[in-house]
Amino acid sequence: MTARLHHVAIPRPPDTDAAARSFYGELLGLTEMTPPTALDSLQVIWFQLDGGGELHLFVEEPMGQDRSGRHFCLAVDDVEKLRQRLVDAGVSVVGDAPIPGRPRYFVRDPFGNLIELTTIEA
Repeated sequence: MTARLHHVAIPRPPDTDAAARSFYGELLGLTEMTPPTALDSLQVIWFQLDGGGELHLFVEEPMGQDRSGRHFCLAVDDVEKLRQRLVDAGVSVVGDAPIPGRPRYFVRDPFGNLIELTTIEA
């Protein structure tokens, strides 16, 4: 058997469509895709990831600040260029233990979800 990650689903508060599209679409440069109409009542926003993966943002009332290490990681072409764009937009960037060949840092989206950003060097 083989397995691959198909999608990640993360929460966002109600009435945050614009913030979700701004952060994930504009800042991170992900392409929004149309979710199935059967899910219209859920108010989900979907983004396409390279390799066929997807990122789904669903509506959920906030449950308090999450300070755990739970996160997902996006590999991007130029993690340092993205860092500057995020910093310029006022996003707090936090480093972590370095991994050889994988420069990385963490950010929180506007809803508190933790995201690791990295470039996988050859």
